[in-house]
Amino acid sequence: MALSTSTTLPYSVQTVTDVFTDEAFLKHTSEHVGGELKSLTVDGDTSAAFTLTAVRTLPTTRLPDFARKFVGETITVTQTENWAAPLPDGSREAKVTMKVSGAPVTVDAVQRLVAEGTSTRVDLEGNVTSSIPFMGAKIADAAEPFIGKALNVQAAQAKSWLENR
Repeated sequence: MALSTSTTLPYSVQTVTDVFTDEAFLKHTSEHVGGELKSLTVDGDTSAAFTLTAVRTLPTTRLPDFARKFVGETITVTQTENWAAPLPDGSREAKVTMKVSGAPVTVDAVQRLVAEGTSTRVDLEGNVTSSIPFMGAKIADAAEPFIGKALNVQAAQAKSWLENR
């Protein structure tokens, strides 16, 4: 199942990068959806190429019943973002993978922070897959809106977070 979303934030790419890698912000967004940030690691300087790994527990209350029966009341999601160094205009790109513990669901995506003057367009495109024979497509279809919304929350919450700083 394909993921595709885009939003624009009225802040520079470096400001958006700083927020997307801020532990307090990631804790806030996890709690905003009823989850918990278990750990965060940022390897490297965020002004250059770096890797971010966040582990969260998230509730499954918004998943369809058949999927919730399969994964339980919460899931643990490990999100790894491999960020390239900024381009001359500040734009940058990350390869994002998400793995769900105890469920054969994987997300592979590319997130782009595109400099547009003093604003940043946040684009995300990717795929949700499941390796279960016969049921994989149904599980991926059920997970896609859940995962897509979780990824959209980050951009929406970033705007609110920055406005209140």
